[in-house]
Amino acid sequence: MDIDYIIRISGPMLEGARTTVLLFLIVIVLSIPLGMVVTLMAKSTLKPLAWIAHTYIYVMRGTPLLLQLFFFCFGLPQIPVIGEYLVMDRFVAASLGFILNYGAYFAEIFRGGLLSIDKGQHEAAKVLGLSRWQTLRKVILAQMFRVALPAVANESITLVKDTALLYAVAVPELLNFAKTAVNRDFTVTPFVVAGVIYLLMTLVLTLFFKLLEKRFKFE
Repeated sequence: MDIDYIIRISGPMLEGARTTVLLFLIVIVLSIPLGMVVTLMAKSTLKPLAWIAHTYIYVMRGTPLLLQLFFFCFGLPQIPVIGEYLVMDRFVAASLGFILNYGAYFAEIFRGGLLSIDKGQHEAAKVLGLSRWQTLRKVILAQMFRVALPAVANESITLVKDTALLYAVAVPELLNFAKTAVNRDFTVTPFVVAGVIYLLMTLVLTLFFKLLEKRFKFE
């Protein structure tokens, strides 16, 4: 491989990687709390809340992420009467699609974490005199996050790779710059460089979650 060529294309491709990282951070920061809220709604004794949460999860998990991105980027402005008020920057619209999609998956991960906690934990907390909120915060959620951590790590790595879908809605990101360079220079080297950058990002993420698992002494 031509080192000079790799150095020349690395600048624009790292600029695309910056968009990838920005989207990843926005989605992770907002979709994890959203998933937690939806999980609690789904477990609520208020039937309308539980119904809304289950419907949201079903729709988001039952339709392709790419379709959802098309809907938020190109479909919302087409809605009669209110469409003109729903026109968003392409990156913002795509971020919204990613957040809602991943929020549904994180909700299911957290639900699995909650189901893994023995009911005796609730009774033990009650015996100790903990309030319902203290039980939820100090006993249930603490254990749930510990159990759910490996699945959250796996979903986060999937998110890094899914960011390439921005290419389909014409948001310039890493894959977009790689494809442009391949078409322009008739070489597969940009694809190799893009692959290395994706691997580096997932490596950093993997090491981060390994540290978290070690911190929470997950075995």
